[in-house]
Amino acid sequence: MLIKRPSDILPSEITPEGIYRRRREFIKAAGLLGAGLAAGVSGTHAQAQAGGAKITGFGKSKFSTDEKQNAYKDVTTYNNYYEFGTDKSDPAENSKRFKPRPWTVVVEGEVKKPRTFGIDDLMKLPQEQRVYRMRCVEAWSMVIPWIGFEFNQIAKLVEPTSKAKFVEFVTALQPETMPGVRLPVLDWPYVEGLRIDEAMNPLTLMAVGIYDEVLPSQNGAPIRLVVPWKYGFKSAKSIVRIRFVEKQPKVAWEKAASQEYGFYSNVNPDVDHPRWSQKTEKRLPSFFANHKTQMFNGYAEQVASLYTGMDLKKLY
Repeated sequence: MLIKRPSDILPSEITPEGIYRRRREFIKAAGLLGAGLAAGVSGTHAQAQAGGAKITGFGKSKFSTDEKQNAYKDVTTYNNYYEFGTDKSDPAENSKRFKPRPWTVVVEGEVKKPRTFGIDDLMKLPQEQRVYRMRCVEAWSMVIPWIGFEFNQIAKLVEPTSKAKFVEFVTALQPETMPGVRLPVLDWPYVEGLRIDEAMNPLTLMAVGIYDEVLPSQNGAPIRLVVPWKYGFKSAKSIVRIRFVEKQPKVAWEKAASQEYGFYSNVNPDVDHPRWSQKTEKRLPSFFANHKTQMFNGYAEQVASLYTGMDLKKLY
């Protein structure tokens, strides 16, 4: 079944108005890549794009939900990835020239052992499959079987210092393959951040695959963050740099529209978006908001203690 945008949510409601009104400019910029997209990709890049390369040897996680998983097609054709476009179908269409290999991730900042990891090195860390509920700020959700490793495995290798209070994630910037970054839709490259105790929580995953295959480009190949108790935009894609820092980083959507997107962005049915309610959600491919939103997306048992004493209506 093809995934369509729910009929009662307009593009202008999902995206801040200033960004939405630049849609025509984006289409024009995307057209500059037309010839290259038609040419396709080959070899390892083609496998990564199609999600065809298999991942083996991973275990099953105790953190997985037993809810029904979304179909592979749902997960790979309905995406938020503004570097490739602002419509949900754009990433699958416009990411065919993206280059997920070769790839390195630099880890630096307030650490004793800064290090640059090759993606193959990271793929060798103990992997497991976790079926997570994922909730988007636009009030839709999916259940996705990620393959990856806990972020804290990276932290153990680089040894953060006592000054490390936050973790900043910087994503790829490939103007030649990402038509969206040719426009000032956001402050590129995309930057996200977590408090260090959030990053070190066992639920925080560095994903390298979905189902039993490597991540497709439109899903954040070759490595992305997955933070299941937060709205989806906190789960930064295609990460190239991780910084342990002392001060709270200014992140992409907070810079673009702080009145709508806060630093914490925990799933919270009691804190509405300025333009729509967060009390219910659409579990795609359904068009109906017939799922009640759960506090922390249903992961309160694992993460609620991180926010003891905080006013989550102010620190949204």
